[in-house]
Amino acid sequence: MSSERPRLQAILPARRAPLLVAPFVPGKEIPQARCACGGWAVIRILASAAFILLTTATRTGAQNANVYAIAAESEEDRLAREVNDPTAILAQLKFQDLYTPRNFQSTAQTNTVQLRPVIPIQAFALFPFQQIIRPTFRIVTVATSRGSATDTEVGDMTLFDLVVSNWPNPRTTGFGWAIGPTFVFPTGRTPQAGKHAWEIGPAAAAIYRGIPHLMVGFLFQNPISFAYTNSSATPQSEMEFQPLISYALGGGWYVKSADSTWDVYWRRHSSTRIPVSLGGGRVWKTGGPELDTWVSGEWTAYRQYTGITPMYTVRFGLTLLFPHFQL
Repeated sequence: MSSERPRLQAILPARRAPLLVAPFVPGKEIPQARCACGGWAVIRILASAAFILLTTATRTGAQNANVYAIAAESEEDRLAREVNDPTAILAQLKFQDLYTPRNFQSTAQTNTVQLRPVIPIQAFALFPFQQIIRPTFRIVTVATSRGSATDTEVGDMTLFDLVVSNWPNPRTTGFGWAIGPTFVFPTGRTPQAGKHAWEIGPAAAAIYRGIPHLMVGFLFQNPISFAYTNSSATPQSEMEFQPLISYALGGGWYVKSADSTWDVYWRRHSSTRIPVSLGGGRVWKTGGPELDTWVSGEWTAYRQYTGITPMYTVRFGLTLLFPHFQL
């Protein structure tokens, strides 16, 4: 019987020692309980909680700072940032004159008069997104030879319809974007004024205004021909990339590099042109619609397989702004 007791003790679980609670003695320090296995777990939990709180506070602070910065801007400075933003819900009527005193491969001086309405459309029940419709009408004076001969014609009409995304919120993140189609209508009669092709393609725009007074972004379009009005017309596929940078100086004044469009034709041995621009302007508050007046210069920094192409261009612009108008 005595020989089986050690064997039973090995099989049966060991009896736990009773929990002893030390009596409370006034004036005597209570010993702290320690847990070697859970110390690091508590530290990890506290560190994780601190990280979450810090991240949330930083993000909230940045968003609040952006909201406060936007709220603190004057109306002129706010409009100075939005006039060059293709995603801004801002009704505009733009008049622009592009004077080119010197062209490559021609001694002629050319000019383009341009009218460009910007029409914002409110969201409605069947389509819960805001839209921006922007047609462009042109009267162009083009060079017809290597000499000084010119011809004035109506140019091709273009239009894009951008759908402005509601996410993320531009007021809290400073980031906005839009997508939609772009169209080219063959209203030009001569090869110098138009391409004799109906075109459609994708368009997209993105901007960031999270830094006070600064706006950076781009506008992308790529119309592709699908029908033609002349038997001599050639297929078209052109990427138009417009980099956008503007900075509000205060008092409605701003500087910008936002007028140049990089043209890249995708067909083999077709033309590529990359200009750069720099200019400035001011938004004027009046009793009626606000006014935006500006001037900029443009220089062709790179070209390949181009014919008669602008070397230098000076742009003069006048824009009527209607910040409270939407269809």
